[in-house]
Amino acid sequence: MTRFTVLLFGTAAIVAAASAPAEARERWTPQQANGWYAKQPWLVGSNYTPASAINQLEMWQAATWDPKRIDAELALAQGIGMNTMRVFLHDQLWEQDPEGFKRRIEQFLTIAARHKIKPLFVLFDSCWDPNPVLGPQHPPIPGVHNSGWVQSPGLPGLRDPARYPKYRAYVTGVIGAFAKDDRILGWDLWNEPDNPADQYKGQEGKEPLVRHLLAQVFDWARAAEPIQPVTSGVWWHDDWSPGAKLTAMEKLQLEQSDVITFHDYGWPEQFEGRVKQLKLYGRPVLCTEFMARGNGSTFDGSLPIGKRYNVAMINWGFVDGKTQTRLPWDSWKKPYTMDEPTLWFHEVFHANGTPYRPAETALIRRLATASKTVVPPQ
Repeated sequence: MTRFTVLLFGTAAIVAAASAPAEARERWTPQQANGWYAKQPWLVGSNYTPASAINQLEMWQAATWDPKRIDAELALAQGIGMNTMRVFLHDQLWEQDPEGFKRRIEQFLTIAARHKIKPLFVLFDSCWDPNPVLGPQHPPIPGVHNSGWVQSPGLPGLRDPARYPKYRAYVTGVIGAFAKDDRILGWDLWNEPDNPADQYKGQEGKEPLVRHLLAQVFDWARAAEPIQPVTSGVWWHDDWSPGAKLTAMEKLQLEQSDVITFHDYGWPEQFEGRVKQLKLYGRPVLCTEFMARGNGSTFDGSLPIGKRYNVAMINWGFVDGKTQTRLPWDSWKKPYTMDEPTLWFHEVFHANGTPYRPAETALIRRLATASKTVVPPQ
């Protein structure tokens, strides 16, 4: 038995011991999920971090909390018809100051509700830096896309079984505090859990640990009895349809999610194909990441397809700021320090609040205010 096998089995045993009670609510039936979705408007929004924050920690920590900017930026969203935002939380914020963190979430919800926006909160994330550290965050690396984003939990904590009860406390604490709050759209439990984040080295063995923990996170989330759906979105490979050869992680995500969520940064033909695959599950489908202009994923190409199929559409990026996600992914290999890219990769607005492309914001507004239309499965 290898050292990794011992670690994995030890982790699984501790997590199982901390699993949810038997009375935790069941996964929603398709009828329950579709009933919930029928009450929503056509959902359109962005993955949201204020321009003043490089990552989740800088957004939410007390020293850098910026409600005035958040209010102004969500007003921009309301102005173009957006009604949701996908917003990342972090386990270390809970461990640092649970009461303060809850107060700031409450303040965020108050601001969002004022602008008629229901957030989808993300609890964990396997992307980018595996070593998050509380406190002041480093400045953006010049010319580099998302140069300060951090994973949750960090890899050291993921490999330490003694920390798993703290992750349960975070999940049940946050969801439990807002489980009956109808200002919240839902809970996205883990962003891209099988993302290797291979810009950073030394992450061997991460995926099995994440998969074992995610199974428990679904249980912990349901133990809080939320009125909102819980989900985790699939994001790579070519075929997610029922009966396809899914990975163990994809199978877990699709079998446990109340509503189906996915990411797609490809051309419109690929986007529509993914929608048709996922519609076969008979549950609401939400696209929680899309729109990378230089990669073929655009508002012009994908947003009308989402509208026709009544698929929620949440693009990556909103106001250009410290995340620098106007820059493309390849900036990690060739930073844009001398010249700006010819085409912005993500983002909807300049830092001063003017649209990057007025035609895009006009399209978002027009589709958001149009009546729902649904294309039957083919």
